[in-house]
Amino acid sequence: MRIEVVNPECNQLGEGPLWDLAEQALYWIDSYGPAVYRIDSQGRRTSWALPEHVGSIALREQGGIICSLRSGFHALDVETGKVTLVAQAAPENPRTRINDGKVDRQGRFVAGTMDYEERDPLCALYRLDPDLSVTQLDDGIICSNGPCWSLDGTTLYFADTTKRLIYAYDYDPRNGATSNKRIFADFAAHDLLGYPDGATVDAEGYLWSCEVYRGRLVRFRPDGTLDRVVGLPVDSATSLIFGGPNLDVAYVTSMARPIGGKPPREKEAGMLFAVYGLGVKGVPEPRFAG
Repeated sequence: MRIEVVNPECNQLGEGPLWDLAEQALYWIDSYGPAVYRIDSQGRRTSWALPEHVGSIALREQGGIICSLRSGFHALDVETGKVTLVAQAAPENPRTRINDGKVDRQGRFVAGTMDYEERDPLCALYRLDPDLSVTQLDDGIICSNGPCWSLDGTTLYFADTTKRLIYAYDYDPRNGATSNKRIFADFAAHDLLGYPDGATVDAEGYLWSCEVYRGRLVRFRPDGTLDRVVGLPVDSATSLIFGGPNLDVAYVTSMARPIGGKPPREKEAGMLFAVYGLGVKGVPEPRFAG
């Protein structure tokens, strides 16, 4: 296994890595930049500034990008840089913003909100459908992170970072409805000292979670038992996605912002990394159908 720096510039809060198979390009965000970044297979970089804090992005089938910004879901025109509100989600609250999100196999975008203070269960989980309608799926959440799906699309995984729990829901691919919420993985029960952040499911159906504040990738079997732990160069690693021509490279974001009032101890904090040689592959990420 080897780890390389892909982007040496330090993001305040690097998040949401997204590999697009058709473009052979990697997208990610700086939530506090706030900005979207793209780097292609030739190393060419593009970026787009955003007007509000951003939690996640999804590419659209019709072109452009859907962004979960603080005030709602927005469309980013990658040609002009124009940002347009397409749907409001959570009620306005100075304590909350939309955070991590991903697209299901049918092209719906699921994202949840987080409490800026990461303290109280003020937040909820939402689904943005292709017709741009919004449905609330759950509430009582402190910090939404890591939505992703089982390979057959019938299980939604979702982390409440502050609670140190990853949940599983039954997910109906026909309409995006959720039911039967249960604990999938309890970080405390597994003696993991960090917190679950961004996540993805690999081609074997195992879930990978980024253990933020501990700097590790944690792989869980489909039954929720611990399979593997991989160390990273920085404690502040935040999220991951599998990419590259063969979908066998794990791209990992990190943050340079202070943790617990103290600056990160590593100079690489906030950089984007590529992890080679894990021996597993990911699956292609769908585009938003709206």
